[in-house]
Formats: sequence, structure tokens, C-alpha cells
Amino acid sequence: MPLAGFRTGRCQGLADIHPQTGHDERLVARRSLWLPSTITSTGLPMRERTIASHFVRAALRGAQRQNLACDTILREAGIQPAILQEPRARVAPEQFARLMQLLWEALDDEYLGFGRQRSKRGTFAMMGHAIIHCRSLEKALSRGALFYGLFPDAPLIHLQREGDWARLSVDDSPLWDPDHFLVESLLVIWHRLGSWLIGQRIRLEEATFSYPEPEHATEYELLFPNNRRFAAKQTSLLFHARYLAMPLLQDERTLKQFLQHSPADLLARPDGGDSLTSQIRRLLGRDCRTWPDLENVAQHLHTSPQTLRRHLREEGTSFQELKDHLRRDLAIYHLGRDEWAIQDIAEQLGFSEPSAFHRAFKKWTGLTPGAYRAQEN
Repeated sequence: MPLAGFRTGRCQGLADIHPQTGHDERLVARRSLWLPSTITSTGLPMRERTIASHFVRAALRGAQRQNLACDTILREAGIQPAILQEPRARVAPEQFARLMQLLWEALDDEYLGFGRQRSKRGTFAMMGHAIIHCRSLEKALSRGALFYGLFPDAPLIHLQREGDWARLSVDDSPLWDPDHFLVESLLVIWHRLGSWLIGQRIRLEEATFSYPEPEHATEYELLFPNNRRFAAKQTSLLFHARYLAMPLLQDERTLKQFLQHSPADLLARPDGGDSLTSQIRRLLGRDCRTWPDLENVAQHLHTSPQTLRRHLREEGTSFQELKDHLRRDLAIYHLGRDEWAIQDIAEQLGFSEPSAFHRAFKKWTGLTPGAYRAQEN
């Protein structure tokens, strides 16, 4: 299975209105899952949602195990190898997407070297053709799981009902996956595949992981914008079973278009979902100089400032941290281009003087803005 964050195809079918937010989930799906637009459900161009260097290191582990020239692959992807030594460094989504593509091609393995045996390129495409004519999502997911079950030592996919809920789980015991990179990728892929098949985003109730919470847990907001539980019995996604009865709205023609972009943006196309963090990022927008304060954001969300702070704590963040992360992502985006001088970027990001921007950026990434721009060039 390719490590892809799918983004093409048609989004059809009845609107799925979220009972609390009133959002049309079909419209959210159009923006964040498969249209070739770079606009995310957070209202920001997706290329501005930067990716932690942890995922670069994790993605390379299989290739390093097979003694590939990883420095060469990194440079071809536009990533300086020195980034592997800086825990706070981040890369642009297009760089990471290119890295995934290069690894997939170099290894001829859709498991990126993490499986006991290779999953040769084209395996996922054949599975797509095997399920595209199924009458319902439940049939499609079950047949896809059965397809991969035919391969020895493949990570097994299980779909089961739990009352009004459905759970899609991945058994990663056959994998050599020390950073859990592949198993998390598989969860993302199957979620987005199912959403694409029925033409609307499947809202996740919970994501569970069979391992302890990692140090980079805050990054999971971009991959699993829902309740997350670690040290669980299994690695799985929980969603409402009503989706299983929905008909497939895709055909061989849209499947062909769908597969043209795979493997591609795994972490580069994160799913913003309906989390509070994502809603606030939408409200803040791109011009840091005009950001509303917490009281105005709370008013817009029809809640009190105290309740908003509490809910943000429950999501593992704060209003200030959220603003800092958004500033960081925007800074990295602009520094990767030569359109603005560093002083202009600092002003756009709401810093009173360039020196304050320099200090903040070095705290975020371990590099000064000038060093980061020089590295990119």
C-alpha cells in the first residue's frame, strides 16, 4: 500500500451536516482530502502546514536498514541531511511529499522497507480495482482487507462492528516499524480511502495506539484530529457504523485519476477535521497583525474564554502555543521563498522588530531565519 494522502477524484453525494458545528462535511472533504487545491480545512494553504523532522527520520529508517544512500535522496527532495540532527527542525510539505515518492521508487516497496517482505509498486492500485465496484463502503473495506490478507507477513487489516460504531484496526506485529511510522500511515490511508469512496469525510470518533504516547504527540493533531488514546489494546480508528452502509460514488474513471497521485502527500495533506485547534486556526487566518484575541475567538465560537482555555488544555495546547505554531509554519513557508525580506516577514508575522523574530524562530527550529533561508537555497 502506498503511503499517500489522497487528494483527487470527485466529491459527490448528500451533505453530512455535523450536528454540533453545522459544517457540511462533504465540503470539508472537498477541501482537505482529494481536490487538487492546496487549501486545507484550516483555511490555510496546505504547504504552510510544516512537518516535524521526526517524520523525516522515521520515514528513512527502512531505507537506512537497506543501506540506501539516504543523503542523496534527501538532497533530491530538497532537504538538507543536517536536518536529521536537529529535533526542532521542520520541512515544507512539498519536500516531504517528494521524499516519500523518492523512497517508494528507490525501494520498489509500498511498505518503504518496514515489512518482512516488499509490497511491490502497483499492489495498492490492484486493490483499488478489486474494490471499486463494491456496493457499499463495508463491502469495499472488507474486500480490501481480504486482498491484503492474501500476502504473507503483511500487516493485517480488520473491520468490525461495535454496536453503533465500527472499528478499523491494523495488526502491525509482522512489521519492523520502530517509530510506528508505517502503521500510522496505514491508518491515515485507509481513512482517506474510505472517505474518498463515499464522497464525504468520515468523522473519526477516536484513534487508539497500542504503544505509549511518544514525545512528538502534539504532531498527531494534523494526522488524527480527534480523540487519541495511547497504550491501548490495539491500533485502530473508531467511527460511526452508519458510514458502512453508504454506497460508493466512485468508478474506474475516477479511480484512475485517484491513483495518479499516489504515493504522495502522506503527512503533507493532514486532515484538519473539526477539532477546536483547527477551528481556531481558520479564524486566525494568515495575517498575524490582525489576529483576534482569545475573548473575540471565544465569542465567535459561542463559548466563554474560560471554557475555551479548558478545551484547549484538553487538546494538549493553549491559545498562545497555537498562535506560535501558526507563526512558525507561516515563517517557514515564507523563508522558503525569496519573495520577502526577513524584515518584511517579521512584520507580517506581527513582530515589533526583526530581533524578536530571530529569537522566536531559533527557539522554534534551532536555526536563525537567515540560516534557515540559506539552507533552503
